[in-house]
Amino acid sequence: MNYKIREIEKKDNAAVENIIRSCLIEYGANHEGTAWADSTLGCFFELYSKKGRKYFVAQDENCELVACCGIGEIKGNKDVCELQKMYALPIARGTGVAEKLLSASLDFAKKHYKQCYLETLDNMKRAHKFYEKHGFKRTYTCLLDGEHFACNVWYLKDL
Repeated sequence: MNYKIREIEKKDNAAVENIIRSCLIEYGANHEGTAWADSTLGCFFELYSKKGRKYFVAQDENCELVACCGIGEIKGNKDVCELQKMYALPIARGTGVAEKLLSASLDFAKKHYKQCYLETLDNMKRAHKFYEKHGFKRTYTCLLDGEHFACNVWYLKDL
């Protein structure tokens, strides 16, 4: 399958929310303290249209969205961004689409930031391997004081 990586459009909001919710259910993360409870979960186009932010989607040959990933600022730290809400449906995993999404996101991040931070859950082992393969180093310091208090694994990468 050939996937196209592009910036999010307003029409994509519901499909992106569905991808994220589906993945969170799969990993038992459909609860408070994760993206599940984010008040802006269905407003990606609007949220990522601001300076220093960008959100990408991957669509298949039928124009169906199968994966997503974004970059956002970390308040109070102008040199560090956060890799946000990176999820792929099972059908897209292992196809290389996540690498393409990550590459697009980090290419954007390099223009605006010096480091990229991310947080995830302990049970998302495949994600840990993926991030480590792409140069993220595990850190034992959470850089955010926010609504994702259930996230218990953190990574940082020099850009």
